[in-house]
Amino acid sequence: MRFIGNKTNLLNNINKVIEENCDGTEKSFCDLFSGTTSVAKFFKEKYKIISNDLLYFSYVLQNATIKNNSIPNFEKLKDFYNINDVFDYLETAPIKANDKYFIYKNYSPNKSCERMYLSSENAKRIDFIRLKIEEWYNNKLLKDDEYYYLLASLIEGVPFVSNITGTYGAYLKEWDKRALKKFELIRLNVTNNLANNETYCEDANELIKKISGDILYIDPPYNSRQYLPNYHLLETIAKYDYPKITGKTGIREYTKEKSKYCIKSDVFNELDQLIKNANFKHILISYNQDGILQCSDIEKILKKHGNPHSYKLYKIPYKQYQNKLTKKIEEHYEYIFYIKKENITYNIEENILIPMFVSDNDISYNVDSHKKYLKSPLNYIGGKYKLLPQIIKYFPEDINTFVDLFAGGFNVGINVNSKKTICNDINSFIIDLYKTLYTVPTNYVIDNIYKKIETFGLNKENEQAYINFRKYYNANKNPIDLYTLTCFSFNYQFRFNNNRDYNNPFGRNRSQFSDNMKNNLILFSNKLKKMNVEFTSNEFENVSLDSLSSKDFIYCDPPYLITTGSYNDGNRGFKDWNQKEEEKLYNYLDQANKKGIKFALSNVLTHKGKENELLKEWSKKYNVIYLNNDYSNSSYNTVKGKSQEVLITNY
Repeated sequence: MRFIGNKTNLLNNINKVIEENCDGTEKSFCDLFSGTTSVAKFFKEKYKIISNDLLYFSYVLQNATIKNNSIPNFEKLKDFYNINDVFDYLETAPIKANDKYFIYKNYSPNKSCERMYLSSENAKRIDFIRLKIEEWYNNKLLKDDEYYYLLASLIEGVPFVSNITGTYGAYLKEWDKRALKKFELIRLNVTNNLANNETYCEDANELIKKISGDILYIDPPYNSRQYLPNYHLLETIAKYDYPKITGKTGIREYTKEKSKYCIKSDVFNELDQLIKNANFKHILISYNQDGILQCSDIEKILKKHGNPHSYKLYKIPYKQYQNKLTKKIEEHYEYIFYIKKENITYNIEENILIPMFVSDNDISYNVDSHKKYLKSPLNYIGGKYKLLPQIIKYFPEDINTFVDLFAGGFNVGINVNSKKTICNDINSFIIDLYKTLYTVPTNYVIDNIYKKIETFGLNKENEQAYINFRKYYNANKNPIDLYTLTCFSFNYQFRFNNNRDYNNPFGRNRSQFSDNMKNNLILFSNKLKKMNVEFTSNEFENVSLDSLSSKDFIYCDPPYLITTGSYNDGNRGFKDWNQKEEEKLYNYLDQANKKGIKFALSNVLTHKGKENELLKEWSKKYNVIYLNNDYSNSSYNTVKGKSQEVLITNY
């Protein structure tokens, strides 16, 4: 059977990963997204199998070849009907006209149908076989193992006479010679592993809470194509439930079968929860390089819930799924991720940061947490901590996805209640630091900071130690080292040159890693770990609006066009902010408004005698809220530098 993402060609690679990382004592193997059962069947000789898929036709295949340990003998059919060869009977018995023939009526050419999925004769034969199997089963002439075996044989035979290119999302307008062949049932081989194998047709994230074993293999959907529309005909043949069908291709309703693994806004959290709840010793994930999730996303999830020392990534050259519009590329990879999930101890290695498994009971500290809002441990110019009481009270109360488009110090994002948060900033070093604080246990972060302070002799007076450590960071770009470096820098600021090397000078006699900074870092890190956060480092216009709706909310705190902060002067290794960028942001927010997505924009209308005429004109379309702040304490201001801070909303 041609099936999107089928792993037949990867079976030996999957086996090698298991052999390399397992000790041979493993007894069970779970194929959580079984599809056509090719992986489950391959490993059935070695392990007890647990297989699952949300699609019912897959469940039929599982019961036939995974749950069954032998080919059924159909004794009652032989006794009651003298049918010695069930397959020959079903393939050759005369067919009579029947109003119950759903496949013939809806998926082959006839007086009332133009669809060309199947020839008329093959469609009638499929209907006849399917109804006969159901009749025998209802009359108790077939046991469960016999019923599913015959039904699977029928389903497996359909693709061999289907007039399609690969899936049932569309049919060909001319007859392929394959489709004109006479339909035949497939005689399926069955392996006997002497085990009580388990089969399921459930949502993977719900099933994972109820099962356990040694090896968990995860092959989720990797792109936005939902599987059922592509295989709706097989699902209808399997269920034969006379569904309501729509459209030119006759697709059945599939709302209940939609997978969140195909939805960009949901997939990270879905996989995160799956791995968190997995009670298996070894976990393998197959994923395509063109998948919705990035490699780094999957790595973070696995290291968060498993032993990071055991993490491995295997890149396997693989033929790309092609259609007429797909452009061939020279190198294409299928990824296999591996991690061992077990309780581990945390070890600090010299000069090496290793992300660690985050337990639900991370180390607790005696810190002051009475304040209403958390303060970011990062000193980012233009940070909104002092304005939070004025800003957040205007935010919507019920937010599904909160998008912090210019996260900066993340003072706003860390304090907003939402089901999901997207933390985006063009400064990839800041995002890498947040990812680390999200993934790594807080005690490890603190220990690592103190270790580097001791190793390099960092203090408020030792400038040479600071310079040496700055050189060390620029050579290694370790996220925790970046935070440690800023603790001893001038004004605790994040500043990079055009080579993207950190170049902020020493903060003599002022800057250090104080107890207050440690407390802020602990509170921030522990709160971050409890959130559902997706971290991205994109230019703002590349943060897609497609997955957002009226229940979502975008907050923008961009560089200000009429100020001269070091973060937007174009000389810090990141894109400068100019009139063109300002206009692009207005257009981006206008597009969000058209889609019904709520947004709020922080900015200044006036600053040091300058006026942002572009902003004033654009803001007339929306609601302008005047805030009480003048930025007089910012490094780029003078005592005369009064600013009029505003919050502009579209609601």
